[in-house]
Amino acid sequence: QVQLVESGGGLVQSGGSLRLSCAASGFTFRNHWMYWVRQAPGKGREWVSGINRGGRSTWYTDSVKGRFTISRDNAKNTLYLQMNYLKPEDTALYYCASDDSTTDWLNKNPSTYDYWGRGTQVTVSR
Repeated sequence: QVQLVESGGGLVQSGGSLRLSCAASGFTFRNHWMYWVRQAPGKGREWVSGINRGGRSTWYTDSVKGRFTISRDNAKNTLYLQMNYLKPEDTALYYCASDDSTTDWLNKNPSTYDYWGRGTQVTVSR
């Protein structure tokens, strides 16, 4: 059974930092690209970042470039998102996710993802 469990969210002031983690189990983590997706109140899901299987290539949506860093530890089956210089507009429920595919390409469409965690809430105050 596939499980993705996020942690690390919380309340932080504008300009602060948080580090999200996602513990994966039930599938061969090292064979899958991994993603972070967020959903702000009243809005749809927004793709945030992706990382390839080996962890050497990363991608970000424009609004978080230079502030967020995605990484992974395949030995620990864990995905991370380091978030610095947080802004109130970063407030959202953050999910880690993946698709049920071992093809080696970036998929920025969350509607096609097969594996999802329950999310961790990030709230940034002004």
